[in-house]
Amino acid sequence: MKNNKRNEELRDKTLLVINTGSIKKKFVLQRLRKLGLRIIMLNKEKNWAAPLVDEWIFADTTNHDESLRAITAFITANPEMKPDGAITFWEDDVLLTSKIVDKFDFIGIPFRIAKKARNKYLFREFCAANGIVAPRHKLVRSVRDIRLAMEAFKFPMVIKPAYGASSAYVIKVENKEEIMDSFEYMRKNMSANTESSLSDGLDILVEEYIDGDEVDVDILLQNGKVKFYSISDNYKTKEPFFVETGQSIPSSLPVKSQQDLIALAEETLEKMGVQNGCVHFEAKSTKYGPVPIEVNLRMGGDEVYSFIKGAWDVDLIENASKIACGIYIDKIDRPEVPKKYITGQYFLSDQSGVLVTSDVNEKIKKKAYLEELHVYKQIGDALLVPPEGYEYLGWLTVSGDNLLDSQDNLREALKYISYSVVKFDTTSALGKTSRKNRFSSAVLNKDILMRRAKLEHIRQFSPDNMQNLHIGVLGNPKSELYESGSDHLFPGKNIEKVLLKRGYKVTYFDVGDMPRVISELKSSDVDLVLNMCNQVDNDVAVRAQAAGVLDVLQVPYTGSSPLTLSLCMDKIKVKKLLNYHNIPTPKWDYAYTMEDEIRNDLKYPLIVKPGDTDNSIGITNESVVTNKEQLERQVRRIIVEMGRPALIEEYIEGDEYDVCILGSDENDFQVLPLSRSIFKNMPEGYWHIYTQESKLMESELKKNIQIQRPAKNINKKLESLITEIALDTYAILDCLDYGRIEIRVDKDNNPYVLELNPNPSLEPKSCMTEVAKLIHMNYGDLIEEIINTAIQRYKEEAPLLVQSVTHER
Repeated sequence: MKNNKRNEELRDKTLLVINTGSIKKKFVLQRLRKLGLRIIMLNKEKNWAAPLVDEWIFADTTNHDESLRAITAFITANPEMKPDGAITFWEDDVLLTSKIVDKFDFIGIPFRIAKKARNKYLFREFCAANGIVAPRHKLVRSVRDIRLAMEAFKFPMVIKPAYGASSAYVIKVENKEEIMDSFEYMRKNMSANTESSLSDGLDILVEEYIDGDEVDVDILLQNGKVKFYSISDNYKTKEPFFVETGQSIPSSLPVKSQQDLIALAEETLEKMGVQNGCVHFEAKSTKYGPVPIEVNLRMGGDEVYSFIKGAWDVDLIENASKIACGIYIDKIDRPEVPKKYITGQYFLSDQSGVLVTSDVNEKIKKKAYLEELHVYKQIGDALLVPPEGYEYLGWLTVSGDNLLDSQDNLREALKYISYSVVKFDTTSALGKTSRKNRFSSAVLNKDILMRRAKLEHIRQFSPDNMQNLHIGVLGNPKSELYESGSDHLFPGKNIEKVLLKRGYKVTYFDVGDMPRVISELKSSDVDLVLNMCNQVDNDVAVRAQAAGVLDVLQVPYTGSSPLTLSLCMDKIKVKKLLNYHNIPTPKWDYAYTMEDEIRNDLKYPLIVKPGDTDNSIGITNESVVTNKEQLERQVRRIIVEMGRPALIEEYIEGDEYDVCILGSDENDFQVLPLSRSIFKNMPEGYWHIYTQESKLMESELKKNIQIQRPAKNINKKLESLITEIALDTYAILDCLDYGRIEIRVDKDNNPYVLELNPNPSLEPKSCMTEVAKLIHMNYGDLIEEIINTAIQRYKEEAPLLVQSVTHER
C-alpha cells in the first residue's frame, strides 16, 4: 500500500522535460509515463518520443533565448498546463534547464551554480578557491598556453574540453609531441556537430593526470540534505582516450575510502550551493585521498538507473521527478547488503569500422542473472571509436550473489554475444593509414568510413523491411518541367509524396544548390537516393555529374552510373557501340565542324539531330532534310548556332516503339508492355517524328500522335525481335535499375534502335509509369520496385575486403 501511495504522488503532475535526447533515453520517458506524469517536451522537433509525450514546445535547445521565449509563449497560451517542475536527463541541456529554473521559479539548480559545474575549468577554479583538492590545471587557447602548462605541470597530463560529456575528446598525453598533436586536433575538429554537449563552448583545459580508482557517486539531494547516495566502481578505462569499459555496484573499495568519497561529494555540493536534484558525481580514490573529477547536475547516463534500482531498489527517475515537482521525499536508508551485486560491460571495438556481424544467442535472455542487454547498432552501421568518434555498440549488465559471482556471470554471458567490426585496411575502401601520430587522417578516415557504412548497410538490408529505409530524392523542381501545363510537373516531388504516404522517411535534395546538396548528403543518414536529376539550369550535362557526386560520397543510389549517363548523352559514341555489336540502327554519320565531310551513300530523307542532347532538344520539323542544301543548313544550325556536334541519320518512316525495362542483370531483367507511337494523323507537311514542340503538353501536334499502350496488332515475331534488340542494347550500354529504349520499325517490319534513355522520366504520366500500370504496378509500386532493384544490385557487389575486430562466443 505504501508503495502505491508513493507512486500516486506524481500522478497528474506536469513535468517539463528538456530535450528527448537520443532513443537510448526511451526508458526514461517510459518510466515517467508509468508514474502518471503529464509530459511537456521542449525539443527542436517531434521524433521517436512522440507516443510518450503529451505536449510539445518546439525550440532549438542550443539557443537558450529561443527556448525561453517558446516556453513563455506556451504557458501564456496554456495557463492550465503550467509545469510543476522542469528536468533534463541530457548533459547538453543542464545550463538551459538552470535558466528555466531561474526564469519560472522552479525547484532546481540556479544558473550561477550550474555554470560552475558544467564548465570543467570553472569547477577546478571553484575547488581551488574552496580548499577542495584538485589537480593543477590551466585553460589553453594557444600553443603558448600549452608551453606554459608544460613548464608548470608534470607529465602525464590530461587535455579535455572545458564543456563536454562522457570521455569525448578527453586524452591522456605523455610528452610534448603528444600534447601538441592533441591540442591541434581538438582545436581543429571539436564542434557541436561531432559532440552535441560542446554547444555550450569549445574551451580546452589541461590538467595533471590523477592516478587512482575511478568511481561514480550518485546522490539525491533535497533542501540541501542528502536523501540517498550510492557508490559504484568504474573498471579501468582504455587509455589514452579514457574509453569506459564497465562498472560494478556496490563499490568494493575499503569502507574508509567510501566514507571519504561521500564526505568529499557532500562538501563539494554544499560549498557550490547545490540544494536540490539528482547528481552524478565523478571522483577518484587515490593513495592521497579522494579527488573530484566533475559534477554532473543530472541523473547519470545509460546503466546508472538500472544499477541503482537493481542493487538498492531506489528509483532515481521517480525521485528526481519528485524533487523537481517539490514533493518531499524521506531519507532513504540504504541496507548494509545490496539486493544484488551488479556488474556491466560495454561492447567496444579496438578500431573504427563497419559492423558486419552481430549475434545475440536468445538463450541469454532466459538466464536469471541477466539484468539488461542493449545493442544500439545494426549490421552495416559505422562504429566510430577514438580518435574518429566516441561510440560503443551497446552494453550488458548481470547480477550475482556477490561481486565475484556477478563477474563470473558476466564472463559466461559474454559467450552468448558475438560481433565483428570491419576496420581500416589498405586493400579496402576504408583505407588503413600509416599514422605519424594518433590523429593523422582521423577526420579523413571517419569521413570515408561513414560513407562506406551506407553501402554496407544497403548490402545487409532485407527487402521485407523496406519501409524502414530513409530515402533521399535528388532532383530540381526548376528543371523538372517535362510537360508545361501538366498537374504533374515535378517527378521528384511526386515521388517524395508517394513514399511519405507509404511510410518511408524521405528527404528531398535540390541540386539547384549543389554545394549545399553535397554538404547535406555528407551529413545525412539517408540509406538510398533516388536520382531524379536530369538537368540543372537547362544544362543536361549535370545529369551525369550528379550521379558522380553520389559515387564520390559513396551514397547508394538508383539508376545508371555516371559513365552510362554521360555515354548515352553522346549519341555518336552510342552509334559506334551499336554498330560494333551489330545492333540494327539507321545508317548514320556525324560532324563536329562545318569542314567535316558527310558520307555520300546516305539516302534522303535524312534527319539531323544534336549529337549530345536528349528529350528531342534541337529537333524541329525542318530537321528532316531531302537535299544537300537543307542538310547543310541544318548541320550549320546544330554546329554553329547550337554549338553542338551534328548526328545525321537516314530517316526511317514507320511507327516508334518504347521498350521499358526494369533490372540490372540479365537474370532479373523485366520488360514491360510495349508502347507504340503512330504518326499517320500528323498534319500535311509534318514529318512523322517527335520534335521538341510535339513533346509539350499544350502542343496541338502532340494530339495528332496516337499512343497505344500496350501496342496492338503486332505479330509475336516482331514483338520478340523488338524485345530482344532492346535487351541487348540495355545490357551493352550497362543500364542499371530501369531504362527506356526507343526503336523505329519500317514498313517491312525491320526494327532500328534510335537511342537508350537511362533514368527515364518517372513523372506520373510518363511512358514508364503508364506501361507499368498495365501489369498492375501502380506509381508507388514502380518506385518501390526500382528501389528494391537497386538494393539487390548493391547486395551483389563485391563485399568489403576486411580485417575484422571480432568478439566471439
